[in-house]
Amino acid sequence: MIKHITTPLTKEKVLYLKAGDQVLLSGIIYTGRDAAHKKMIQMIEEGKTLPFDVDNQIIYYVGPTPPKPNAIFGSGGPTTSGRMDAYAPKLLSLGLRGMIGKGYRQESVKEAIQKYFGVYFGAIGGAGAYIGRCVQECEVIAFDDLGPEAIRKLKVKDFPLTVIVDAYGNDLYEIGRKRYLKEHSYDK
Repeated sequence: MIKHITTPLTKEKVLYLKAGDQVLLSGIIYTGRDAAHKKMIQMIEEGKTLPFDVDNQIIYYVGPTPPKPNAIFGSGGPTTSGRMDAYAPKLLSLGLRGMIGKGYRQESVKEAIQKYFGVYFGAIGGAGAYIGRCVQECEVIAFDDLGPEAIRKLKVKDFPLTVIVDAYGNDLYEIGRKRYLKEHSYDK
């Protein structure tokens, strides 16, 4: 069963999601990679206001290609999430609810997801052109000097995702590994 979720991503919506769930996400999300995250953390440390209120929001780890003529958004496949692990717990503590990327997350991030009722979604690597078609609106809202790593406000419709780490501490990668080892253990 596919779950349809619309932003903002509230705590109640996060608690509805379980590792392994397939999701079609619609609404407003924001983009940001490591350079943008570093700048945001510096802003927090300096007591400055962030470019957007992270409360109940989702950050997509992406650096899109330039859009083709008359297109809204270029190809936008997910970036490896581990590059944001140093910054994610702080943003989750400020109310960020969701992160979209690919790959494993460090234990500190998984603990913060559980503590602050967040969720980590996986997007399909290599499907950037398809994902780009889910974007209905795109606006650079901060750090334009970072080029593809600038923070963008996106309006998406039916963005296909999988819940990788849920608010209950379940990690789809660990679940899959354990299932595989159980099914393929060869006692001799």
